[in-house]
Amino acid sequence: MPRPNQNPLHNLDEWEEDLLSRYPDPESIAQSKPTEAYRNYEEPSRDTVKEFYRLNHTYQTYDFVQKKREEFLKFNKKEMPVWAAFDFLNQLVDDSDPDTDLDQFQHLLQTSEAIRRDGHPDWMVLAGLLHDMGKVLCLFGEPQWAVVGDTFPVGCAYSDKIVYPEFFQHNPDFTNQSYNTKYGVYAPNCGLRNVTMSWGHDEYVYQMTKDYLPEPAQYMLRYHSFYAQHRENGYDHLMDDHDREMFKWVKLFNPYDLYSKNPNPPDWNELKPYYEGLVAKYLPANLKF
Repeated sequence: MPRPNQNPLHNLDEWEEDLLSRYPDPESIAQSKPTEAYRNYEEPSRDTVKEFYRLNHTYQTYDFVQKKREEFLKFNKKEMPVWAAFDFLNQLVDDSDPDTDLDQFQHLLQTSEAIRRDGHPDWMVLAGLLHDMGKVLCLFGEPQWAVVGDTFPVGCAYSDKIVYPEFFQHNPDFTNQSYNTKYGVYAPNCGLRNVTMSWGHDEYVYQMTKDYLPEPAQYMLRYHSFYAQHRENGYDHLMDDHDREMFKWVKLFNPYDLYSKNPNPPDWNELKPYYEGLVAKYLPANLKF
């Protein structure tokens, strides 16, 4: 299938200086609580959070991720419109998220609407709408610990900047000498394109949509859950210069993803015509899952 009109790619240089000079004010996005109350993992408001990360950190091994990439990145499970995936997300509440108990589609709309209100280009609005669509992996029987939550590199030592790092002591890779050194199977500053991340919705949605979106949007999708780097700089030793440049976009995106979460769902009936047009502009009628 031919790629959609990619004119936005040609405008990136014109937009970049302006966009990156006006990072959002987190306080203007957060509507339900102070920004410092988000990502509270010391006393999470939902009982599912800590148990989720115990499972995630125990079972996300290098070999596990390779098997999941082989299984799911063939995209031979199903073919359906984006809207069918969103219908599923209407039923899914993320067990790893301490900040919202709304279904995932409502969160996607809150994110994309916050981006749109600040006047960012429509490909970034679409990234907001799509960024958690990879959670449809749960539709194929995957447990949430293999789909959602913060992501991190596998195949090298786990950073103490990752949420609940103490749970990694139960992971077989923690004591595997091939994987538990600073660089593990990687070379210094090899670039994230050469690094295998923990398996989940970020990589899945990136691989599914990368042919249709400009590179900044690809980075937003692929690394939006990589908090150990884009907020804590825990993996600078694996980043190359291109990653550092592109992570400006990930950091631009992050406040919209995090602080737009609030208990008030958007009015889908009002927003539907705009988003139907946006999806049709960039994506084919059906995507392979």
